[in-house]
Amino acid sequence: MTETVTEPSAADAAGSKSEQAYRAVKARIVEGTYSPGYRLVLGSIAKDLGVSVVPVREAIRRLEAEGLVTFERNVGATVAGIDPTEYLYTMQTLSIVEGAATALSAPLIDAVAISRARAVNEEMRACLNHFDPVRFTRLNQDFHSVLFEHCPNPHILDLVHRGWNRLAALRSSTFRFVPGRAHESVNEHEALLQLIESGAAADEIEKAARLHRSATLDAYLAQSKQ
Repeated sequence: MTETVTEPSAADAAGSKSEQAYRAVKARIVEGTYSPGYRLVLGSIAKDLGVSVVPVREAIRRLEAEGLVTFERNVGATVAGIDPTEYLYTMQTLSIVEGAATALSAPLIDAVAISRARAVNEEMRACLNHFDPVRFTRLNQDFHSVLFEHCPNPHILDLVHRGWNRLAALRSSTFRFVPGRAHESVNEHEALLQLIESGAAADEIEKAARLHRSATLDAYLAQSKQ
């Protein structure tokens, strides 16, 4: 019996190209290649990606719905700016819920997880020599994920994930604006690991995790006032 091979329809192909364009443009926005205010010229993007204007237009509409792109009269599509108030609220909330999640996770974090977190932190330390804020931020999330992923309370864990997702949507790498904070952050990570290894009290671990997060926010706010 001959197997019938079904060719992808034109709709499937268009959808695939739209998804390709969406992922490509979003990645450039998140990484900062397309900075706030950057004008998104459909024809130029389409040529760069090797697709027609149609899937790029669809991708831009999706990004507008997500709040990453805005349309301005007589200008067209531009990358949305970062809302400092939203960043403030997100970081304040994350400091509380992530601190709680880390404290609850601590008794469940074994030597293997500690070793994994320490390895990531060493990558972050190495990253300081030729500082890349986007890579540093990605590693920072990997580090903290090891510490809070064992949280037995799914509601708190959900709030932590929402906080990180909001930061991603805001495209905000604090370390881009205050690179000096990165050095302090790496040292605070090691101190946090030592607290967990030593079996420190939950409230001590929670306080350390919360202060670590709020110190990054404080550094950002101090820089923004200059």
